[in-house]
Amino acid sequence: MSVNWNLWHGCKKVSAGCENCYVYRSDAKYDRDASEVKQTASFDLPVKKKRDGSYKVAPGELVYTCFTSDFLLDAADVWRPQAWDMMRQRQDLHFMFFTKRPHRFLDCIPPDWGEGYKNVTVGCSVENAEQAKKRLEIFTNLPIQRKLIICSPLLSAMDLTPYLNGIKQVAVGGESGENARVCDFDWVLDIRRQCIEAGVPFHFQQTGARLKKDGKLYKIKRKFQHAQARRANLEYSGER
Repeated sequence: MSVNWNLWHGCKKVSAGCENCYVYRSDAKYDRDASEVKQTASFDLPVKKKRDGSYKVAPGELVYTCFTSDFLLDAADVWRPQAWDMMRQRQDLHFMFFTKRPHRFLDCIPPDWGEGYKNVTVGCSVENAEQAKKRLEIFTNLPIQRKLIICSPLLSAMDLTPYLNGIKQVAVGGESGENARVCDFDWVLDIRRQCIEAGVPFHFQQTGARLKKDGKLYKIKRKFQHAQARRANLEYSGER
């Protein structure tokens, strides 16, 4: 089971992958400024309790953390220590967050982080070869127990080979939305090949709205993008 914990909302665009950000698209529908970072009413969700004294988030849940922002965003520095405290308090939950800001990680961790909390998984999001090199050279050397690489939205071919040691999974996905940029299926297959050669699990999350395959461009509706990715049968468990 899983639950979403968006303890603050809003973000600042930092690279090409942010151009068509789904948070900005969603907020625009309601005339909200997605660049304005605000704490949410769900800030203390992990430690909220029911009337009987039990936690609202049951033990064993996977908690998708800060998926409408970036957990390492500088605008959230004042709130993050409390977030770490809640993660520390709820050792019976597993927290997962993604970031485009691995360069801030060491400045944002709590004093007792050590080699990482066992109940926290961190994913580094990269969209093209430039950002893969820039971010992953930092990310792969950080003290984190469980590391993921998220290639989404996938905007170019990239060589992940130098960065796959110690990675628990690589996930790949195309871009959604009316202005989605093309995802080339050959890029997906090549990243999968790299993962297989390194024995790293691979997950094709979604095709995106525009998928190029065998020289043909396919326009795929949002509701079919995950299903079409599953039908490609590209999942790799890491077992050789």
